[in-house]
Amino acid sequence: MVSLTFVFWMYVVLFSVIGAMRGWAKELLVSFSVILALTFITLLERYVPFVQNLRQADTTALFWLRSVILALLVFFGYQSPNIARFAPKMTREKLQDILLGVFLGGINGYLVAGTLWFYLHEAQYPFPAITAPLEGTAAGNVALNLLKYMPPRLLGVPAIYFAVVLAFVFVLVVFI
Repeated sequence: MVSLTFVFWMYVVLFSVIGAMRGWAKELLVSFSVILALTFITLLERYVPFVQNLRQADTTALFWLRSVILALLVFFGYQSPNIARFAPKMTREKLQDILLGVFLGGINGYLVAGTLWFYLHEAQYPFPAITAPLEGTAAGNVALNLLKYMPPRLLGVPAIYFAVVLAFVFVLVVFI
């Protein structure tokens, strides 16, 4: 059996490798798509009565709703257009592009895997193959401590709204 902490860090490393291959500009668009997904989920949960009722009634359905929204926006974030026309503006050296891609890819791994793990924890691990971390064990304590620093917890209201504004300002300044 593999611990969720190992799976989390495995995805962070995998996303870092992907970031090195894609470059920082495309990885930044993925980060913005995750921020957009978190904002959209927050707005749904705060202002849509159906989703508010779902929060109390069926945590598994809420997990699937959150996961589908996140997966769709991350998918479209990775389907970025060809950004070659911005190349002089966005890349200085190949090594810098790779290193910044590794860093942003790792952040994307943290955002995606951490968000899914946080939602899974809030749904109380509804799948029989995935069990909750056991409090009192070394691995369980590390996992439960790590859950305190996952994106939906850190980017709660109002921080998520500021993150969206900063993302749009960055897009306007750098990409346009």
